[in-house]
Amino acid sequence: MSRPRTSRRLALAVPAALGALALTALPAFATSTPAQIATSRTNGVAYLKSLQAADGSYAGGGLSNEWAFSAFAAAGTAVVDVAPGGDTTKNARTVYRNLISTSGWPSATPVVTDYERGTLNAYAAGIDPARVSDSRNLIANVYSYWQTAEAGYFGPSGNFNGTVFAALSLGGARTQAGAARIPQALTDAIVTRIRANQHNDGGWTFGKAEGNPTALAAAGDVDMTGAAMAALCVSGVPNTDADVVQAKNFLKGRLATTGAFNSMYGVNTSSNGWGVAGLNACGINPQTGDFLTASNKTPIDFLLANQYNPGGGFKYKPADTTPSPYSSIDSLRAVAGGGFTAAPPVPVTPGAPQWVAQSTFTAGTATKLALTVDDGAGGLKVCSVAFTPTGTTTTLGDVLNAATTAATPAGCVTGVTPSSGTGTITAVNGKANSGSNTWKVSVDGSAFAGAARNKVINVGDTIALRWGA
Repeated sequence: MSRPRTSRRLALAVPAALGALALTALPAFATSTPAQIATSRTNGVAYLKSLQAADGSYAGGGLSNEWAFSAFAAAGTAVVDVAPGGDTTKNARTVYRNLISTSGWPSATPVVTDYERGTLNAYAAGIDPARVSDSRNLIANVYSYWQTAEAGYFGPSGNFNGTVFAALSLGGARTQAGAARIPQALTDAIVTRIRANQHNDGGWTFGKAEGNPTALAAAGDVDMTGAAMAALCVSGVPNTDADVVQAKNFLKGRLATTGAFNSMYGVNTSSNGWGVAGLNACGINPQTGDFLTASNKTPIDFLLANQYNPGGGFKYKPADTTPSPYSSIDSLRAVAGGGFTAAPPVPVTPGAPQWVAQSTFTAGTATKLALTVDDGAGGLKVCSVAFTPTGTTTTLGDVLNAATTAATPAGCVTGVTPSSGTGTITAVNGKANSGSNTWKVSVDGSAFAGAARNKVINVGDTIALRWGA
């Protein structure tokens, strides 16, 4: 996901507050026991807490340390409980929510991975990504990068990581109730593209390979293979699936006797973290079977061997002499058993809810909603609909009318019948109801039911229209 290369990782500064604690001697190699993993998790959380700025922030200056939220959640620490000096008014969740609610976030020239990163980390922080504020809907932001001419891709298809992280964010950031947020037709379209980009050796890289025999024959990358196999598994693909098994075998083939993966960046903890995150997401134990070397080492052993204790930070490469914030995030998330995001733990801060979310539209405040239109014959349209509500709720009819002129990408909805009133929707994009095959609607993964113009739509609802029985 716009993944930092070595130079960027090494450019991340270690806060002075860490002092000598972060540089305490490393442990010797040893097969990791549950107690050692628990200690690693505790110390890793302490190190990531030390990265928090005095104002409570993690994101800023291009560092993207908000990835710490996914590691905190995997390790069982609620992001709302992370506050500098115990000042709960500056807790990391509130500060991050305020940041991503601003119109200037993420930048003047955003890319799809900005919103995917935001979705994964907001979810881990306990911020409903579709309801960040009355104007910010991260799911709709991701939908706006759908590639109409190459259905299933998000963002330019040449940057394949945008599509992988679309699957991770849209599939991983479930509703507050734990349900799949997006319709199966959209999930299937993304999965098809991920499968088509798997290299002959079972791995993936950050670039598009589909339809290019030379690219498909090239070596895969440990990091992206971890992300892509996780993307398949969070999309509902079982770990017995042939493509997931090939990915597992690819990682097995890159395993050195020390438990490190031989990646395109050389032996390093971030690559191990991404590889292990893929295994974790697919329910494959990284400490047994195929991932226990002849020297009795595992990928987890390699990570723990490169962690400073009790300081808790992880090196990027074994020869480094200081911990890397980015690598520490990747490593802790993997050691804690996480994939690329996790549901937020229940906070311990008195009165702090597990989730925060905008509850209603604000009349007169422009906003967006995520919409899919499935014609039942393989024609799937995906878009973000921009509109300005006139009340605290809106209607399906008003959203579809807005989609005819204010959808990104355009063409999601070209016409709706009836175009006004409150009745049953009888045609969309020229396709009319026919017998038992009618237009039906689902919101936030609910069961599909008859679509009517007067159906109430609330802030952040993810809307799916489908024609069929």
